[in-house]
Amino acid sequence: MNKENEQKSVEGFSLTAKLFHWGFILIFSYGILKQIDNINQLEDLALLKFEIIFALLFILFLIIRFIYMKRTQKSSLPPDTTKFQKAAAKLVHYGMYVTMISIALSGLVIGFLYWLGLKSGLLIETIIFWHESSVSIVYWLIGLHLLGAVYHWIKNDGVWESMVPILNRNRE
Repeated sequence: MNKENEQKSVEGFSLTAKLFHWGFILIFSYGILKQIDNINQLEDLALLKFEIIFALLFILFLIIRFIYMKRTQKSSLPPDTTKFQKAAAKLVHYGMYVTMISIALSGLVIGFLYWLGLKSGLLIETIIFWHESSVSIVYWLIGLHLLGAVYHWIKNDGVWESMVPILNRNRE
């Protein structure tokens, strides 16, 4: 790898991109921690309203983040990265966007159906299945994302350093 390409991969993402990345981790973690345990908790109108507002803001934040990243940032993968790795990275990243939006959308549909009085039955059970499946899929995608990050930390190719502010290694 020549010095110009090496420097480009080390520069990494903008501060805004890093704030979007790490801020989103906090927001997503909060969403997981505050999740409801039982659909009947939606009887509490204040909780239902909060869940709706949180889901809408979550989707808005995801859309803004996606647009910002697509328009302003370039991949930090080194130029010699295989086509398979590039495709896998893109699939995982896009998959996380899709499944996270799917989590919020299915949650909104659940809340809407519950508000309409459809508190049980095949329709709401199907939407709950969609919601729970999206959560399971996003956990797997996050795991793959973390494995990829650790792989690049071990490889010491500058990808880890482009986004992660800790455990940076000096490149040889």
